[in-house]
Amino acid sequence: MNIKLAENFRAVFYAPFYATHALGLFAKEGVSITLLDSPSPGAGIAELAQGNIDVMWGGPLRVITERDQHPRTGTSLVAFCEVAARDPFFLVGRADPRHFQLSDLQHLKLACVSEVPTPWLCLQEDLRDVGVDPKAIALIDDRLMQENVRALLKGEIDVAQLFEPFVSQALAQGAGQVLQAASARGYTAYTTFISTVDGMQRNREAFQAMVRAIEQFGPWLQAHGPEELARVVAPFYPDLTQEVLASAMTRYQLAGLWSCRREISRAGFARLGKSMFHSGFVSRLPHYEDCIADCAYE
Repeated sequence: MNIKLAENFRAVFYAPFYATHALGLFAKEGVSITLLDSPSPGAGIAELAQGNIDVMWGGPLRVITERDQHPRTGTSLVAFCEVAARDPFFLVGRADPRHFQLSDLQHLKLACVSEVPTPWLCLQEDLRDVGVDPKAIALIDDRLMQENVRALLKGEIDVAQLFEPFVSQALAQGAGQVLQAASARGYTAYTTFISTVDGMQRNREAFQAMVRAIEQFGPWLQAHGPEELARVVAPFYPDLTQEVLASAMTRYQLAGLWSCRREISRAGFARLGKSMFHSGFVSRLPHYEDCIADCAYE
């Protein structure tokens, strides 16, 4: 069984996909994976539509957005196999983390993530939950995360929304401390495999084998730990030191980020859908069964 798999973009929190590949777990289940780069977040969607790839990984946000705009057909996107079940982003700043509350952001200058939409959409819902209008935030939304780390160091902003490795790098440089982990809100459907309705039928046996391989990652991580995970996936992150990579993997394991299971959480899907709808990103709340492959129902 030969499958063309496209990554969404190169990110540390995608480590389970790289580890499963590097450890030979896909091959053990009888699947030969051709791992393809994606030039930008979400670019794999067009490749799926053109039939150039069989499956990609990424956020269910892509599926929800498509379903909001178009009815479900054979060429429609569907999500299956939950890998990142919680939000991988953190707020980093110079405030005292012992006393920091999300409502404090209305008095601080915040730089949110600009590279992808999901982190800020989800943070907006968190703010609404504590009675803060996101429009009241002094927001910088047009800079890259690495630029925001530098801005923290210079004192140009108070708080930056970051994922790893930028969190570990910011802390190592003395740019601030972790004030809040978005994973603490609970389940948020963040990363899954994505294919098409027709693709699910065409590659059913291979996709089931891929799911079985991914499900082996959790037990492997429990047995070997985050430092060994950092060593296994290090070739995928040539610009990161082993120390930073191990710090990132440890932080994500402690956050309970990775579920790596067949089913996609209904609660996590609902949370993502609410965040998108209340922020005006989609016109209506999404339906779970309309966006999730039937083999991945919880």
